[in-house]
Amino acid sequence: MTKLVCIFLLLLICSLDNVSTAWCHKPYIWGEMQFKTSASSNGSLASTEAVPLYNKQNNHFAGYNSYLHAVTLYYGATGTLDVYESLSASDGQIGSSIMVAMFEEPHMDTINIIQVGWNIQPSYYGDNKTHFLIGWTSDGYLTTGCFDLKCNGFVLDHKNSPITPGDTLDGKSKISLKIFKSKDTGDWWLHFAHAGQKFAPVGYWPKSLFNALKFYANYVSWGGYVTTYDEEPNPPMGNGNWPGPDSAQIQDMQFIKKDETSYRPGPVPGLSSRVTDEACYKVSDFMIDHFSYGGPGGCTNS
Repeated sequence: MTKLVCIFLLLLICSLDNVSTAWCHKPYIWGEMQFKTSASSNGSLASTEAVPLYNKQNNHFAGYNSYLHAVTLYYGATGTLDVYESLSASDGQIGSSIMVAMFEEPHMDTINIIQVGWNIQPSYYGDNKTHFLIGWTSDGYLTTGCFDLKCNGFVLDHKNSPITPGDTLDGKSKISLKIFKSKDTGDWWLHFAHAGQKFAPVGYWPKSLFNALKFYANYVSWGGYVTTYDEEPNPPMGNGNWPGPDSAQIQDMQFIKKDETSYRPGPVPGLSSRVTDEACYKVSDFMIDHFSYGGPGGCTNS
């Protein structure tokens, strides 16, 4: 299987309190990979692989996380994401809003991830357009998992799906996402809706893909993410505006229970904000079930 390496995951995992970050600074880490797409010998098929970058990358996140050590167990989450086009994402850069459901244990090879959102990454998609992104792994993307439909795993609902992973998202819009563990089968389903429409099933991740996520998740994160190389300006996050009425938002945030009912985050267990570089990006206060985030970028790291 081709190894696809998740740049998103680097920052999220390195930020966790009880995970050693020594490995985060090794020569070939996830943050120093990019996706390379090449055609087959007959020109009809393309393969995608992760290749090392020799430039150091800088990764930034602004959003909200559930408390990792909370007693509460999660069986899914929802969120409505503002989607934007034409962020200044040069080759190797990403601008994205993401929602992650995650079971975390002390060792990298036991981390299970399901993630969905939108992504601008020219080195992966071959264009500057905004794409619908999904991803999964059962060992921190070391040997399992991939993005979109680049490997066996996610089962697309060909009959009912309103969108296919990897499709472009044109124009400023909103998309609603729902990840939940089926109480009947135990599989993790993904539902999707464009603004003003009803949820429809995209497909599911079979429970057999996972070890820890066979049972439940213990960590959920919503936010914006960008990455760039040293000495290059960081790209905008969201729509490039500071948090406020005219900035990117994530709305309708809810946790999902075992019986598939949902509830808003409250003071217990609640959420904690995280911003990795407040000179470039910020996040607003959490307001019942939504927040705004983003920033113009333009900072450099040397």
